[in-house]
Amino acid sequence: MTTETITADSAGTWKLGDLTVSRVGFGAMRLTGSAAFHHGTPSDRNRSMAVLRKAVELGVDHIDTAAFYFSSLRSANELINSALSPYPDDLVIAVKVGPFRTYTGEWATSARPDELRGHVEENLRQLGRDHLDLVYLRRMRQESISEHFGALAELREAGLIRHLGISDVGARHLAEARAIAPVVSVQNRYGLDHRPPESAEVLRLCGEAGIAFVPFYAVAGEAGERGATTAHDDAVLDVARAHGASPAQVRLAWTLHQGPHVLAIPGTGNPGHLAENVAAGALRLTDEELSRLNALHGQASQPA
Repeated sequence: MTTETITADSAGTWKLGDLTVSRVGFGAMRLTGSAAFHHGTPSDRNRSMAVLRKAVELGVDHIDTAAFYFSSLRSANELINSALSPYPDDLVIAVKVGPFRTYTGEWATSARPDELRGHVEENLRQLGRDHLDLVYLRRMRQESISEHFGALAELREAGLIRHLGISDVGARHLAEARAIAPVVSVQNRYGLDHRPPESAEVLRLCGEAGIAFVPFYAVAGEAGERGATTAHDDAVLDVARAHGASPAQVRLAWTLHQGPHVLAIPGTGNPGHLAENVAAGALRLTDEELSRLNALHGQASQPA
């Protein structure tokens, strides 16, 4: 399929609260290096900024980032600020807070509720903004998220945050958060070859409530933060050949077919891959192809 002329609006739109975004967005994790965080080698700064500008040219209006997205030389937030500021009026930037990395890149103790304001303010400084469009609380194994989410709800009331989301959660956490403040989006791991039962339930609940469901590692698969998987089932390869598409595009198309409320945030530091990811929003799978891919998803290994 032709990729260079296909824009993000081919996938349709969804509303994050009062903010309308294309269903294909961009994840900033891979901007900083050949693999996320401290893995791989740092990226070329000019190339990463060119990817961001190209994304906006292709109609991407939803970027997902975090202050803890950095390598030894690059910061995703700094790249976004340098490449895109002053920001387009319709650009929605979402950030995650909760996890914490030291200046050396090591993972440290995640934030207490009273430390979340500092996490929010650090993202504001790095991005050069006076408020954040969407802030996700990334759950870090705690059983209850009420104190942490409540702290973010207070920052929303103070005007530092426009909308709230939650990440890496189950149905009970979604109910807990919604009892405190509106939730516009949930970001969980979910993909063609990864089907955690809790995420499947949250996917359904979000659809019923009109909440966006934003799966991460939809392209990476089991490779996770180290990059896109190269292990593709015959079903994926067959569908890709039928459409003249890449396996990654098929994975993204399948993700978007899971419901109108499902958004995709594929990340890359490669301009060519960026165009392919955006073009995946125009890929329409047949009922037969969906059935075959759904069967593959049903066979996917579940996390221990």
